[in-house]
Amino acid sequence: MAISGTMRVLLFLLAHFVSSLADKQDLSGKMFTFPVESDTAHVTLVPNQSKSLTAVTVCLRFFSDQARAQSLFSFATPNNPNAFLLFKRENSVYEVDQGGEDTVLFWALEDKRNGWNSLCASWNSLTGITQVWVNGKSSTRKGLRRGGDISGAPSIILGQDQDTYGGKFDRGQSFTGMLTDVHMWDSVLPYPEIALYMNRIPLTNDGNVINWKSIDYTAKGYVLVEDLDSYI
Repeated sequence: MAISGTMRVLLFLLAHFVSSLADKQDLSGKMFTFPVESDTAHVTLVPNQSKSLTAVTVCLRFFSDQARAQSLFSFATPNNPNAFLLFKRENSVYEVDQGGEDTVLFWALEDKRNGWNSLCASWNSLTGITQVWVNGKSSTRKGLRRGGDISGAPSIILGQDQDTYGGKFDRGQSFTGMLTDVHMWDSVLPYPEIALYMNRIPLTNDGNVINWKSIDYTAKGYVLVEDLDSYI
């Protein structure tokens, strides 16, 4: 029986859809372990969408014994290696960076060394308001970049700070420790949802840009995927 052109297209789209699902993994109960300082080890996350962003929320949990500066979440575009960078400057000091002078610091957000920390950060283009939460404590609301968007093919990396699109890593800014429960939304997550995340209660809506329960990733260098059970 001959297959029509329309049927061929539908079969191709179905095969592509099934293939895309097969690439995604549920990392519930898992973590990425970065055992050593490195200028090579990293994890690249493939977003579920690549549209321009006028708002962002990123949530993740990390465990580290380092007091030095570390990159926690690096989102780059071809025109801006720091399109949305979440960076720990030192203990209890966090930075949200969108490139150039578009950087704000958040102070006195108490975190733990050798313990799990829950972290969320949001930005809204309409108001420019950026805010960070660490272990249930919220920061001051600060202005970062009002207006504009984050556009261009995204490169999302854990474990390193991208000084150029997809690369130019600095060993002194690499993350050493464990990362888990990474989610990203294309909106400012309402505080009740932030509170759920901080208290390890299942979210009403998992991340629609990055979803830890359905994620496509590539690990390069000395990075391990391990069970979380022993470290909660």
